[in-house]
Order: sequence, then C-alpha cells, then structure tokens
Amino acid sequence: MNAPTTDQLPVVVVGAGPIGLAAAAHLIERGFEPLVLEAGPSAGTAVRAWSHVRLFSPWAEVTDPAAEKLLAPTGWIHPDGATYPTGGDWAEQYLQPLADVLGDQVRYGATVTGVARAGRDRIVDSGRDEQPFTVHIQLADGHEERITARAVIDASGTWSTPRPMGADGLPALGEKTAADRISYRVPDLGDPAVRARYAGKRTAVIGSGASAFTALAYLADLAKEEDETHAVWILRRGIGENTYGGGEADQLPARGALGLRAKAAVEAGHASAATGFRIQSVERDGDLLVLVAEDGRRLDSVDEVIVLTGFRPDLSFLSEIRLGLDERLQAPTALAPLIDPNVHSCGTVDPHGVNELSHPEQGVYLVGMKSYGRAPTFLAMTGYEQVRSITAAIAGDREAAERVELTLPETGVCGGAGLFDDPDAAQSSGGGGGCCAAPATLQIGIGAPAVPGGC
Repeated sequence: MNAPTTDQLPVVVVGAGPIGLAAAAHLIERGFEPLVLEAGPSAGTAVRAWSHVRLFSPWAEVTDPAAEKLLAPTGWIHPDGATYPTGGDWAEQYLQPLADVLGDQVRYGATVTGVARAGRDRIVDSGRDEQPFTVHIQLADGHEERITARAVIDASGTWSTPRPMGADGLPALGEKTAADRISYRVPDLGDPAVRARYAGKRTAVIGSGASAFTALAYLADLAKEEDETHAVWILRRGIGENTYGGGEADQLPARGALGLRAKAAVEAGHASAATGFRIQSVERDGDLLVLVAEDGRRLDSVDEVIVLTGFRPDLSFLSEIRLGLDERLQAPTALAPLIDPNVHSCGTVDPHGVNELSHPEQGVYLVGMKSYGRAPTFLAMTGYEQVRSITAAIAGDREAAERVELTLPETGVCGGAGLFDDPDAAQSSGGGGGCCAAPATLQIGIGAPAVPGGC
C-alpha cells in the first residue's frame, strides 16, 4: 500500500482554542482536512480556566466568519453581538459547539511533544522542504503517537507559561518555595474556597495590564463586604495619566471601563500602590510573605500574592523546527516590529498575515497569542485574520493571503515594557508609552508618598 502524498495529509492545528478552531474552519472552507490536537479534555480549556472573567470585546468581535458558516446548519444562533461574554460563555456558547461540529477532526487529551520534518532533524538541509511534518503526541493515558502532516499551525497559546514575578524575567528568589501563597491567575471570588483565601487578607497584585485591573476591581468589591481586605498593587513603573489605559477614549469601551474600575478601587483606598518596585526576592515572615525590591525596599507583609505580569510562549516542542523569531519578543521576526512594546504602547497594531507569520521552515506557523511571543496586545480579531490569511496561502491563493480584511480598534493600552524601568519616562504627558512616575510608595487617594517600605 502506497503512503499518502503530502497533499493528502491533514493540516495539524495545535490547540482547540478560539484561534485554533477558527483555523480548522478556514481549512475546511478551503477544502483541506484539519486535525486539531487539544491537550485538555474539552474545547477552550485555557479559556475555561478564566471562565469567571468577562471579555472586553463584545460577541461581534470574538466569533470567526468561517466558523459561523460551519455552525449555521446546526441551528446555532449567534449571541447578541453587542453583549460581552465571560470566558465561560465563550467556551460553552461558541467554542464547544464549533468543536462538536468538527467532530473527529478534534482530538482531546493529545499533548504535542515535538514537531519535526520526517527523517530530518534541525541540521539536515537535503530534501527538507519536500518532507512532510511529523507531530509527536502524548495521550492522557501516557500512550505516544506520531502523526504525519502537510503543514502545522500552532495555536497553543501562552496560558501554560505565565511570566514569574522577578524583575529580570526569572523567578524571584524564594518564589518557588512560596508557591502555596502565589497565584498566576485572576481569582474567581465566586468560588467559596477562593473567596476565603482572599477575604480579610492583604494581597499583593503584581502587574499593570487588564488582568491586574480585573484583580484589583474584584478585590475592591470583596473589600466592601469583608473588613480588612486590602490589595497592594506592585508596579515597576509609576502612576501617570495613562496608567489605567484609554478610559473613555478606548475604542473598546469595556476595556476602558475596566481601567476606570481599577482607578476607582485605588482611589477609594481599597488598594495601595508601590511604584518603581522591581521584585528581587520573596521572604517568609511566619505565615506571611515579604516582597523585597532590587533597591532593597521591603514592603509590609502580605498574606497572598497574585502575579499577573503576562505570559511567554512555550517553544520547547518546536526545537527541531527552523523558526525565525525576534530575539526579544520571541515573535516572528517580520511581525515583531509591529507589536514591539518597546516602541508601541497606545495606538494600533497593523493587521498582518502570512507574510509576517512565515518562518524559514516552510509550512509551519505560530498564530494567536503564541505569535505575539511576549507582547501583550493581542485581540481575537487579529488571530482570526491571521488564520484566514495563512489558510489562503496554504491553498495557493496569494492574492487572498496578502489582502487585509481587518480594521483594529485603538488599543487604549499604555506602557511599553521597555520603558518600565525608566523613571524619566514618567514625565511625558502622552504618546510613546511615556506614562510613568519616579519610583515611590504611594497610598492612592490617601495622601503624600509614604515612607519607603510601608504602604
């Protein structure tokens, strides 16, 4: 029996999240057979992990047109486009129905452990581009398999690899040993066990993006009901006019409102802020934790720590593939300048597709959150456009692949990561990411800067 030709092989999609499932829908629309490999037990496993958090994009912006076409014959009804789903809504009302339509083309409990060219390790040049891909997977029962594919679209995201709290990108000293008191997720305070963990406690919230805003707002709501509940907001930069995002000027109103909720939380005294605080170590103080900065400052002890400093891509299973990645962001080299937080803060990210997402290894693509590497400004609409373009390219339709079919809203997100450590950047009144203040420990809404070490 003859082995199938490369053209007869499936396109493997890694991850059954929003972008991976959209990729499968576009592949079907183009006449290809997708095979979606999902490590978790259901569609949108990572999304379900933050099912209690409401998206700042409405339904109209978080469903993909090709996916909607697949769903239509099932009687699926599009949710009200003007309303905002939670992560749980997104998974149950859209992602799982879409995966169900795909049927056996989605495999659950299948963790990708390696991708390579058949018979060629990373070094070998000879005949490389003519070989199909081999995808190694480990199933939930420990069994291993090897799948042969014509192309690989990696939409595995970054959820499994949160960034540690250390200012140098490494875990802070003591961070691993204090793991029982540290979380890297927005807390679900609707869960009685989680609520008990933070009620009446002092919690440090580390981070300056939408996730940190959400956690601050949740803890502030808890503080209104549970005495002694207080958040300590840890920022590497200072407090400036753009710290809370775009506010009413944000073209995604719910995202702007989220920043305003965080602002209200700190101004009401439910949170204090330690600014210019770059964490070096975590020390035990009995049952409490003490955060220590690189400049020697020590904060008053806290009961819990929530680290919301972003994510980074897991590239370990792609080690035999020739990727072209920016040395800083770990994003495709042509995409990196468009999303680099050292340059881009407020404003837009240009729409992009196959040209910006291609690698030296032909036929492999990183899409969705993973394509952004360590940059934080990804939107679902961006991912849907990415996979539309890539599947067109796989089909040989270069005109469609290179055509821009997306207009992004103003991000309203301020603060280039490269400026976080620059105290002078705080003095800028806007633009270019300058929204920081000189390092200080502040009690927001209470008064003047406190003595270093206290908050």
